[in-house]
Amino acid sequence: MPLTLSERTLAISPSVTLAIDARAKQLRAEGQDVIGFSAGEPDFCTPEYINDAGKFAIDAGITRYTPVAGTLDLRQKICEKFHHDNAVDYTPAEILVSNGAKQALFMALCAILNPGDEVLLPTPCWVSYPEMIRMAGGTPVMIHGCEENNFVVTAEMMRPYVTEHTKALIINTPNNPNGCVWNREELAAIADLAVECGFYVISDEIYEKLIYDDEKHCCMASFGPEIKKQCIVVNGVSKTYAMTGWRIGYAAGPKNVIKAMTSFQSHATSGANSIAQYAAATALSCGDKYILSMIDEYNGRRRLMYRLVNEIDGMSCKLPKGAFYIMASLKQIIGRSHKGQVITGSTRFAELLLDEKRVAVVPALAFGDDNYIRLSYATSRQNIVEGMARIKEFVSELD
Repeated sequence: MPLTLSERTLAISPSVTLAIDARAKQLRAEGQDVIGFSAGEPDFCTPEYINDAGKFAIDAGITRYTPVAGTLDLRQKICEKFHHDNAVDYTPAEILVSNGAKQALFMALCAILNPGDEVLLPTPCWVSYPEMIRMAGGTPVMIHGCEENNFVVTAEMMRPYVTEHTKALIINTPNNPNGCVWNREELAAIADLAVECGFYVISDEIYEKLIYDDEKHCCMASFGPEIKKQCIVVNGVSKTYAMTGWRIGYAAGPKNVIKAMTSFQSHATSGANSIAQYAAATALSCGDKYILSMIDEYNGRRRLMYRLVNEIDGMSCKLPKGAFYIMASLKQIIGRSHKGQVITGSTRFAELLLDEKRVAVVPALAFGDDNYIRLSYATSRQNIVEGMARIKEFVSELD
């Protein structure tokens, strides 16, 4: 038998976001001055009280395997968080702690999908969703959101895509890559549609706390007992507490789904890091002061980047309501050229910008819309000002 790779792995598309970031890091390693707007993680350090908890866990010998579903203390803290923040009550048996929220999303899909099942996916969407759906044996069904509606895909827009094969919907609010936020009425209508048509909702709420302009985050599971039975809420500590490298995510959902996900995790990875779980429990216990100061800084950066994008002739963007991303339109730029190189789409724009001006952005082709780039304002205001000046210069040089 030939030593070939599996068809499943060969079908996986590489992450464009990570590819651009890797190229930028390579240039920096070579001594180049690169401004990065591509990475999807906070630039803040993990708060000291969380670091201290991790150090305590090491010194106290909390370094052994934990239950696959996570330590009881952390799962109880997660239940308290849902009760306090989202007005939803869960028991520890309805919680699974994972090696990052990304793993929780993938395991949720593996737990519910069979070959031929379809998953509704509003776009532009995070680059990993379609690949995870395919890896789990399902078929992504893209539903395009337009900028005029702040990229929000409503229940009315979803309904024509619901078929007898529809098994689930993935919704991400606040959203990566565009920062849109579904309001209470929009989410309630989606919950009603899911209950009426009988499909799961996987609600990715990892950016829950990063929200601005008096917008309110609404947990999908909070719209009544019926939708709660069909809802798998995924969250974590990475974005909110600047703990990306600690790799702690979690899922809350119906007991049978959580049990299936736990069985999957038991064979795939076992439980999450014991030290990180202890630190995460501490983070959930007393992090409000830190979160508010971080959001205040993000808000200032958001408004700064929004203003600077719209000052560039040929570019524009909407003011996002959450997360730390802006989708900037290239509709007036695609087809133009730089030093004889035609900008055929967002990928070519990003490549030329990095090569010519040493600014890393993410082409939105990766998210399902080739007319945009994604800019992350999880970087300093100084970098935002310098990076946007370079982009403005690059655009001014186009023919």
